[in-house]
Amino acid sequence: MTSITTGLACPVHEGSRNEWITLAHGEGGRLMRRLIQERIMPPVENEFLRPAGDAAVLPPIKGRLAMSTDSFVVSPLFFPGGDIGSLAVYGTVNDLAVAGAVPRWISLAFILEEGLDLDTLEHVLASVSAAAKRVGVAVVTGDTKVVPRGAADKLFINTTGIGEMVDPAPPGPSALQVGDELLVSGPIGCHGMAVLGAREGFALDSPLRSDSAPLNAAVAALMQHNVQLRAMRDATRGGIGAVLHEWSESSGHTLAIDEQRLPVLPEVRGACELLGLDPVHVANEGTMLLALPHEAVKLALAILRAVPETQGAVQIGRVLARGVANVVVSRGVGREVPLDEPLGAPLPRIC
Repeated sequence: MTSITTGLACPVHEGSRNEWITLAHGEGGRLMRRLIQERIMPPVENEFLRPAGDAAVLPPIKGRLAMSTDSFVVSPLFFPGGDIGSLAVYGTVNDLAVAGAVPRWISLAFILEEGLDLDTLEHVLASVSAAAKRVGVAVVTGDTKVVPRGAADKLFINTTGIGEMVDPAPPGPSALQVGDELLVSGPIGCHGMAVLGAREGFALDSPLRSDSAPLNAAVAALMQHNVQLRAMRDATRGGIGAVLHEWSESSGHTLAIDEQRLPVLPEVRGACELLGLDPVHVANEGTMLLALPHEAVKLALAILRAVPETQGAVQIGRVLARGVANVVVSRGVGREVPLDEPLGAPLPRIC
């Protein structure tokens, strides 16, 4: 891992109110060091970052480790319910949590576009700091690079997360069995529609708001109560539809969902209908899909509904013996029809 020591830019005019990122200050000098020491380090400062070395020295862990990496390129950077900073932390934490790990540490790498307002970077860092404190993880290392104007869209973030596995971890989608139930932890499609609404300036009676939130508390509660879980996945790009298709391929079974059971907020449903989108294919950033045996459903729902981030959990479907289609959905007429998998993303740049 590389510490936050290279490739940073800082304000063109020291002491001015209008400060922005420039290529000239991305080569590693006094101004670069000032930006690191005065702007970037303070919001996320901790014992691992304090030495400012080329690698974070982490304490030993007795059990197995989980590791995940992700990149965040959302546009706009700030949207109702979140921003790219909190999104980067929660997205990384959620990937670890649904694998059955307790998130411990994350790295944070910035790609900054020349001309980025420094106030924007500070707001993102403040959001990163608040999100990391909320979920109990430390930003232990990082990197920043500056690219010419037009080579990026203001700010991209790459993360790597490390967590400590809690056994027994869910075996994964290949373990799905006929008769298993499918749960979703809350309303679907909120993130994708909130980002699109913010980007395009939709004027709706009910404002769209992202579901961006951490799932580690809900997963920890399930595992503390020894709920038998087959698989968990946070339904980000491609929505729950993408997860269902992946799980069907891994398990060799058909997954069936009931459209009337899907938790879709009225404002999300209205926006999807207006744009000709199916909420099952719209991205989420704080919603997960779970598969578990029928006898574990009642306990799992009670636990999830007791956690603020997953209080909208519902049962939406089941696992069937392999049929003609990988995934089927029961529409309003009561007939099951195949749920097609889109060739591409219906919405660009939403995570």
